[in-house]
Amino acid sequence: MFDWIDTRAEARAKAGLARRIRPRPADSTNLDLASNDYLGLARDKRVTGAAAAATLRWGAGSTGSRLVTGSTELHTELEYELANFCGAQSALVFSSGYAANLGALTALSGPGTAIVADQHIHASLIDGTRLSKADVVVAGHCDVEQVTHALATRGKRRALVVTDSVFSVDGDLAPLAALAAACREHDAALVVDDAHGLGVVGDGGRGAVHAAGLAKAPDVVTTVTLSKSLGAQGGAVLGPSRVIKHLIDTARTFIFDTGLAPASAAASLAALKVLREEPERPARALEVAQDLAFRLKEAGLRVSTPTAAVVSVQAPSPEAAFDWAEACRAQGVVVGCFRPPSVPDRISRLRLTARADLSEGEIERAVRVITETGASAGAVSRPR
Repeated sequence: MFDWIDTRAEARAKAGLARRIRPRPADSTNLDLASNDYLGLARDKRVTGAAAAATLRWGAGSTGSRLVTGSTELHTELEYELANFCGAQSALVFSSGYAANLGALTALSGPGTAIVADQHIHASLIDGTRLSKADVVVAGHCDVEQVTHALATRGKRRALVVTDSVFSVDGDLAPLAALAAACREHDAALVVDDAHGLGVVGDGGRGAVHAAGLAKAPDVVTTVTLSKSLGAQGGAVLGPSRVIKHLIDTARTFIFDTGLAPASAAASLAALKVLREEPERPARALEVAQDLAFRLKEAGLRVSTPTAAVVSVQAPSPEAAFDWAEACRAQGVVVGCFRPPSVPDRISRLRLTARADLSEGEIERAVRVITETGASAGAVSRPR
């Protein structure tokens, strides 16, 4: 019955696309440039202490869906604080950023809707468009002209434009202001996944949507994750109050999913408090990303120009990317390895995530290891 699975697995292995799970020890001494802990808050004692206290008070889980027993006072407080921090009217917390994207897109679209999506949007947004039953047009990456044309020629009455703010593969920033203007010209709404913007981009890390002046816009909806800059887990949708009320009634990933665990809600609240008290953290994360990119470019590697905390370093092939990442790990530096189908442009690369708590010595070590192993992988384009 499942012999076809073995055939597919063999094909993936030959193409260098096989994946495996790597459990990490709690006391790892590796230098982490692969996680999304941009602000270094996942192990901050203020954040972990809040999570522990919430577990003791509220229990290990939320015990049910948000509309039954899964909403605690922590969830309500978190929604208020998220909306307040990001400048939105209202917010709704989901169990993950993935669930938030699926819930928002399916609840705000449908058979009578046209969706215009950037070709590099995250997998969760792609899945949301597929489940929406809307007519989907894929526009070129950050191509406002194509988006405008698709809106102007659509045959449906309602329309959504869907984009990441900071794209997760190369770390480039979407032209949010121009996209919002196109939407308003053609009576459409804009949905922005700000997962990689929150905590890094804009005033005090309030996100790319806030930085673009769109946080309170009546036609803009933002989704975020709590598992990156806030170091916790979960997701949220932010936007006009009537949109949030609509999601409570219609978003299936909100209605039928167990609510976010109280520990994660409390951890996110604590992380938001740290972010308010230490607004220099986002600027430091961006500074580290730019420093890494500059040094690696100087070493002859093909590196993206970071607008947030993501730094992309191209590899010659999927096999080379895998071997390169393994060589880095062997020297104690853990990096992300992105290969098809995870990369929309089919170009394999290492993805480095900058952290606000990286020291100068750690940055120097990372650059040295990545450069030396990159030479062996054939990724250095010129001699040093």
